[in-house]
This record gives sequence, C-alpha cells and structure tokens, in this order.
Amino acid sequence: MVVEAGDGAKVMYLIKGRPESTREELVAHWFANHMPGVIASQARAVERGRLAARRYIATLFDPDRDGNYAWDGVAQLWFDSALPRPRVPHGTEPGDSFQEHAMPYLPWGTREYVVMDGAAHLPVQPLTLNDPFPCTRSGFFKVTFLVKAKPHTDYEAFFRHWLTEHAPNVANTMSKVDGFRYVVSHSIEPNEEPYAGMAELYFHDPDGWRAYKQTIEPDGMEAWAQDEGTLVLRSRTEMIGIP
Repeated sequence: MVVEAGDGAKVMYLIKGRPESTREELVAHWFANHMPGVIASQARAVERGRLAARRYIATLFDPDRDGNYAWDGVAQLWFDSALPRPRVPHGTEPGDSFQEHAMPYLPWGTREYVVMDGAAHLPVQPLTLNDPFPCTRSGFFKVTFLVKAKPHTDYEAFFRHWLTEHAPNVANTMSKVDGFRYVVSHSIEPNEEPYAGMAELYFHDPDGWRAYKQTIEPDGMEAWAQDEGTLVLRSRTEMIGIP
C-alpha cells in the first residue's frame, strides 16, 4: 500500500473548555457564535486573494468513563500551506463568546494521509431554514488517537513505519470489521508539538470499534509510540463549517 500526502496542510486546533465554563456553554458558543465568524473570515480572505481555508470541520469528543474531557473537541481547517505559529495563543484576549469559554489555543500543522476515504458514509446536509452552514452530522462512531512519541524519537523512521507498516495493518483490520474511513495526520514540526500525529477511525457503530480492538494485530508501532500521554477519544458528532 502506498499512501500519498494530501495537498497543503491540515491545521488543527485542540479545544479545551475553561474550568469555570460548562461543556454546554462551550459547544453552544462554538457552533452559534464562533463558527459563523470563521466561515465569514475565510470568505473575506478568498475575496482578497489571501490564504484561506478550503474546508472546516470540528469534532466534538465524548467524555471518558468518569465524565471528564481530556479535550472537548478539535477544529480542523485545510489550507494550501501551513500557518505560522502566532506569538500568543488564540483567545488569550477573547474575541467572541466562544473564546470566553475556551482555553487559549494554538494551530497544529499536519500533513494528512487519507488511507480509507469512505466519504459516501459521511453526507453533508446543509440547513434549509437558517444559513446552510454551520450544520452538524452524526450517525457514526469515530475513534481519534492523539499519538505521543517516545523521547528522542527518530520521526523519519517513525512516520515511515506508520505509513508503510501500521497504516496497512489498520486498513486491513478496518475492512474486516466494517470500518469505513481511516485518516492519518503527521505533525509538520513534531518536535514543537505535544503530539506526533493523529489517527481518525470511523465505524458505523461502537460494535465496529469493539471488533477492531479484538482483531488488530501488533505491527511494531510500540517502538515509537508512547502509551503514556497518548489519548484515545470517541465521538459521534461533527460540526461542518466549510464542507
């Protein structure tokens, strides 16, 4: 299996609510107040011939067994090139109601590899009684791995193994258990980021994930990936800003 990188950069923003805010407040302001502003700002950038996101999707993570959120969600924007790291995190001085409820956040630049597409199982249905976007979609069970690398990792070797050995193993297992989409994102500057990369696995329901865990075989990924600090997050809802 040969997995090619997509064009440009996939820039992600991991979102965590402020301690004094509720999850409901964070999500409501994210959808109603922040996403429309981002959509409008990208449209203005296009009009002015500036770098603009061509796609914008946010995933809402489920709580863990104790009802806690390691991260509340992640916003993903696809650009033709990576964004420079800002001098201060976004939202340090809140610019909207969402940023009043979210901890300040930084862009995480990655290269995306779509191993299994499965886009037909993720339809976009724009709203009809309000502005078409943002809208939401569900009807899937998504598992997101935020992969922490071991200290002093050789990232070239790690990423090569991930794409040539681990990704085919995962894709083969996914096909056996009716998984339908698998995407890998590698940090462009892994030494500067908290995670080496992200893996997103889509199933039709939790049964697919349970079958996957029972079926997957080791392939040597543990030589580079560190258990401590690696997160496995579930989700059932995505918010779509730019399809």
